[in-house]
Amino acid sequence: MKSHVIDYEIIGDDLQVVEVELDPSETVIAEAGAMNWMDDQIAFEAKMGDGSKPDKGIFGKLLDAGKRIVTGESLFLTHFTNIGSGKRRVAFAAPYPGKIVPLDLASLGGEVICQKDAFLCAALGAEVSIEFSKKIGAGFFGGEGFILQKVRGDGNAFLHAGGTVVKKGLNNEVLKIDTGCIVGFTRGIDYDIQRAGNLKSMFFGGEGLFLATLRGTGTVYLQSLPFSRLADRIIQHAPKMGGSDKGEGSVLGGLGRLMDGD
Repeated sequence: MKSHVIDYEIIGDDLQVVEVELDPSETVIAEAGAMNWMDDQIAFEAKMGDGSKPDKGIFGKLLDAGKRIVTGESLFLTHFTNIGSGKRRVAFAAPYPGKIVPLDLASLGGEVICQKDAFLCAALGAEVSIEFSKKIGAGFFGGEGFILQKVRGDGNAFLHAGGTVVKKGLNNEVLKIDTGCIVGFTRGIDYDIQRAGNLKSMFFGGEGLFLATLRGTGTVYLQSLPFSRLADRIIQHAPKMGGSDKGEGSVLGGLGRLMDGD
């Protein structure tokens, strides 16, 4: 199915929103709960499936829904359609700080493989499915497991990333990355996991035990602040449950945390 042609505007800097402009009868699909605001005359409906293959039977739709459950995403995608006579707008944003990455799938070979929670929204016609990692090491030690997400089509799609986004082009080259810092990459890039240096570096270097290795020719999108890293830091500095730390910013408060082993 050929994707709908949509116009869009990305608003903001570090807490970005993408506002999509729909002509009459145009549709954009999005993850459940991603919508921020929308104009009147836009109808929305939760559906099992991305709508890229409308001739799929009920069993095909159930299979797609089952695959989404495996990735940890919602059972449904929400379809937003302009049912009015003029242009209408609908806006989407992710639930944590970061950047929105606009993709022209046609110029990227028609397919992008991304982290399983990176997809935000896309023009109707994009196929959102799962991609199994073929490497045992990537599955066990890659942080994201065996399952990645795949977005395929010829229109616009939007991913979300934490922190700053860096786009890199590889020309038969190798790039080693912290596993959580990968947002997505195009077909032609081989994804694997390798040990992070010697044993001393692995255990005391602070970079984790394994690094992701991307090898080949294509485009790679990286994020400077994976949500897992942000969450770990928040949990590390959050007050203990059931107690209070009134001296948090004082010397005594610091000594108390040291005595507690924090």
